[in-house]
Order: sequence, then C-alpha cells, then structure tokens
Amino acid sequence: MKFPVLAITLDLDDTLWPFAPIGARIDQVLFDWMREHSPATAAMYPVAAMRELRERSFRDNPHLHFDLSALRRLTIQEALENSGASLDLLEPAYEVFYAARNQVECYPDALDALARIAARVPVAALSNGNADLERIGLAHHFSFQLGAREHGAAKPEASIFHAACTRLGVAPAQVLHVGDHVEMDVAGAMAAGLRGCWINREAATWNHPQLQPDLQFDTLTGLADWLDANLDATDADESRST
Repeated sequence: MKFPVLAITLDLDDTLWPFAPIGARIDQVLFDWMREHSPATAAMYPVAAMRELRERSFRDNPHLHFDLSALRRLTIQEALENSGASLDLLEPAYEVFYAARNQVECYPDALDALARIAARVPVAALSNGNADLERIGLAHHFSFQLGAREHGAAKPEASIFHAACTRLGVAPAQVLHVGDHVEMDVAGAMAAGLRGCWINREAATWNHPQLQPDLQFDTLTGLADWLDANLDATDADESRST
C-alpha cells in the first residue's frame, strides 16, 4: 500500500523495547532498596505483594490512568504508610524506581530502523508510559516526546493524537502512528484520522472487528524499508510530473 506520510508518531514500550524485563527489574530493584532503607516495608511488601498493591491502586484510581508516575508514587506512599515508615523515603524510592524504569534494552532492529526513519520524516514519541527519552539517550531521534501525563489523557483518546499532529504541523491524514497495541495504538490512531501501523513482533492475530491496519510489520526495519520505498516512489512521481 502506498500513501503520503509527512510525519510519524511512535509508541515506545513494546515497540522500541520490550517492557516485561523492565517491569521485572523495577520490582526487584525497589524491593532491594526497601530492604536496605526500610526493612519493615520490604517485609510487608515483598515483590509479589508490592505488585498486588500497585495493581489495586490502578484499579481504584481510574482518574489517574493517564499518569503512571502519580500511580507509582501513590503505591509507594501507601506501602510506606502501611508499614510505619517515614514518608521522607517516598521521593528517594521513586527515584530508584524511575532510574530502573529508564534502563531499557531496545529490540535488535530498533535503533538502526529508528535512525533510518527519523532521517526520512519527523518522528514524535507518543506514549501512555513514563519513559524519559533524555535519560535513555534516544531523544535526538525525536522532534518531541508527548506523554499521556503531559497531555492529560491517554491513548486511545483522539485528543492526544491530535495534539501530536498539531505540534508536528501536519494534518492527521498524513501522519502515521506506529505501535504494538491493537486498540490503544493502531485503532485509536485510525479512529482519530491518522494512518495506523501495527508492529506485530509476536505473530499475534489482528482482532479489531471494524478496522484493519494500514500497514503491518514484525519489526521496525520493515517500516523503515517501506518508508524508503514509499518516499522514493513519491519523489520519482513528483519528478515526472514537473
């Protein structure tokens, strides 16, 4: 399929890097820190118990689902309070979490493909998560990073896609959103008037009842290859018409 792409919005977790190893490391690093700095908290909330507390905080606070940092702080605060620990530990504990959260290992194809894509069109990071591209060291590939917390609403809300398009200065129909999640990324973007590209690394089955992705690849390299061919063909068409 061939269509104009003047800019790209790109999901981060499970698109550029897998999140599962990050999540496991976060849980262990935070527990190890609590064991040293607040043994009572570590005793009351080993890894599994802290995970259950975090999941309950998520369920009980739907108004914060766009702000995962606030939810994480709320979880740590409750653990400290319930174990009789000082709330002076809240921000140091959060910083330990956040440092671990930004230790990512990109998929093998991702960095080279990202560089190729960013050399072709402006790329904006568009994420419901709380990764920090400056800390990670990838910000130079992106025009900007727009998170759900900053925007005040999370994907698949149309407003966050439209806000990114406005900042890019490109009409939604000429922006391609790229991500791994059927609903939050691809269907959400397409419902907002953008093009949608599904990065399907796990050979999953597309299950949306009404929409089909404009593009589908099992790596970002596939998208970079398509973009090269699509833009080269567009340039050739324009040359022939002049």
